[in-house]
Amino acid sequence: SSLRALPEVVAALDGSTETLFGEGESGSVTRPESVVPPEPLPGLTSLLEAALVDDPPVIARGSRGAHETGYIRSGYREDLDGIHEGARKGREWIAGLEASERERTGIPGLKVRYHPVHGYSLEISKTHLAKVPDNYERKQTLASVERFTTDALREVESGVMGANERAAALEREIFDSLRRAVVESADAIRRSAEAVANLDALTSLAEVARRGGWVRPEVDAGEALAIRGGRHPVVEALLRRENSDGFVPNDTELDCQATRILLLTGPNMSGKSTYLRQVALIVLLAQMGSFVPADSAHVGAVDRIFTRVGASDRLSRGESTFMVEMRETAEILRLASRRSLIILDEIGRGTSTFDGLSIAWAVAEYLHDTPGLEARTLFATHYHELIELGQTRRHIANAHFEVREWKNEVIFLRRLVAGGASRSYGIQVARLAGLPGAVIQRAHEVLAELEAAEDAHSKPNTDPNEDHTQLALALGGADSRLGAAQQRVLDEVAKLDPDATTPFEALAALGRWRAQLDEC
Repeated sequence: SSLRALPEVVAALDGSTETLFGEGESGSVTRPESVVPPEPLPGLTSLLEAALVDDPPVIARGSRGAHETGYIRSGYREDLDGIHEGARKGREWIAGLEASERERTGIPGLKVRYHPVHGYSLEISKTHLAKVPDNYERKQTLASVERFTTDALREVESGVMGANERAAALEREIFDSLRRAVVESADAIRRSAEAVANLDALTSLAEVARRGGWVRPEVDAGEALAIRGGRHPVVEALLRRENSDGFVPNDTELDCQATRILLLTGPNMSGKSTYLRQVALIVLLAQMGSFVPADSAHVGAVDRIFTRVGASDRLSRGESTFMVEMRETAEILRLASRRSLIILDEIGRGTSTFDGLSIAWAVAEYLHDTPGLEARTLFATHYHELIELGQTRRHIANAHFEVREWKNEVIFLRRLVAGGASRSYGIQVARLAGLPGAVIQRAHEVLAELEAAEDAHSKPNTDPNEDHTQLALALGGADSRLGAAQQRVLDEVAKLDPDATTPFEALAALGRWRAQLDEC
């Protein structure tokens, strides 16, 4: 059926290749071989249709290894038809033998049986053995029955079995000749299959683009990435299928010369990961020649798309989730170039807070400061401390997804706006996930305690007479009054230049200060 459809495909493309591919330099319509099937194969198609039945078996051998018959169409070979006709008549005679022998012998339970090894036989129960005619020859004895044959049955059986063997051999011979014909056309079949597969992929993309209102992107050798109203194609399709609220589109603006790192903050479920993937998909679709899900898109060609998203481990290698994350991050930093697109999602989340924050901070600085790297980067993080980078680094910009609170509930607006997020809304997200009310209440209590403790430690010192509050606490407590020796130690510490002090000098100073304080 596939070969039969090829002429229709070629005929349809003859009228549309100009629309598909445009004109070449000489004005002639280009027909890329990878998309347009070669000339159809009418000879092979006609041969296979004439020789094979409409629904042939998947394999030419039966369950017992014997060659099946009946997959060559009736009328294709006269000699094969003759063999099948003889076998058919023999089987009809055998089928009628049971009724005729019952009537002739007066044995009501007489049956014609077939055994793969012993062939056809007349089966009679032992209670009727006295009625067995003289021309019956005993063939097999079983517990309750005897099996017989006759000269006539033996002759017909031989003809049927021989016909089956001859038919199987002839059909196998015909089938082998068909296979040789297919092999001779294998190259044309392969090229046709590849062309139809490519055409199928392109037409599928075209249909998706038509239904989804996709646009043709502008792709050039520049270093800009400007997407207006970008959407995630899969998430948008799922929302449409579920008749949910429409997908909220968002813009993207990256340029190696200006903002090349977009730092995304905000809570889980706000849309960060979807946004990262949607930008990567739009760039990939644009560079493969597809329309893209956006209002407009200008893509400066990238050499590679690097992604560090999701969480997975490699237990067979003894690598934890964090180790996998670090290996992938290291590979990105080692292989990325100025023309790469880098997607990073929650770097450092697999370890302690301070370690993770430090690693994420250092990675962001490395991407920004390393000469020759300067890749366009989307960097999503839960570490709000990184917002400072967007305020102190020229090529890093902060952005977050808008969230609103309503009656102690969090509402995700899915809209990307400039600036860093002010809160994580982790407890609200936990409530949405279905955590028990007692857990949520306790989480609020612990959060309040932690925030109060943090405020107490970070409260600024406004007393001009207390210049060394933290060190004074270490020396004598908050309420102690500094003595002369203690003040001298503080003054020396304040004057010490760590960069100009050797380890030996530092140890000597510590010993001297310890001795002075012990005398107090």
